[in-house]
Amino acid sequence: MPSPGPQAQHCFAFESDFIGTWRCIPLCVRRKLDLIGLKLKLNHWLELTQPQRQELVDWPDGPEALQQPKQHLLACTAAMADGQAKPLPPAHNEPWQDPSRLPPDVERAAQQRGVLLDAASWGRLRELERFALCKLARPGHDHHNLGPALEELLAPQAP
Repeated sequence: MPSPGPQAQHCFAFESDFIGTWRCIPLCVRRKLDLIGLKLKLNHWLELTQPQRQELVDWPDGPEALQQPKQHLLACTAAMADGQAKPLPPAHNEPWQDPSRLPPDVERAAQQRGVLLDAASWGRLRELERFALCKLARPGHDHHNLGPALEELLAPQAP
């Protein structure tokens, strides 16, 4: 397996309650799933073995490398109780992929929590960090990790 990029296997501190046990799908894997265009339900994830889940966390996130886990996951989930994982269009021109435009949902969610998030701050975030904020701020999502995510990602950096 090729070496992963810096975002490929990064887990956030606000995800620490399930790192290693992988009882939830970490955002680094959810980003990979969006990039390859695959809807993997939590039940699918939990039916995978611990080594299979760890392999997905560790998997590189380059376009060529991501084709292998997509085919593997389609095959692995074909016989699962929830049915096969669903192919989706791969992420393209998503708000989290654009460092030059702060999405209104993310800006509003930050303001509601008293956090200053401006376009310059948005542009300094890595793609995975922007992905996390977009996913955690979307309407209808359980926002319990949004506050900790904003704090972790926007905390002033020590000199």
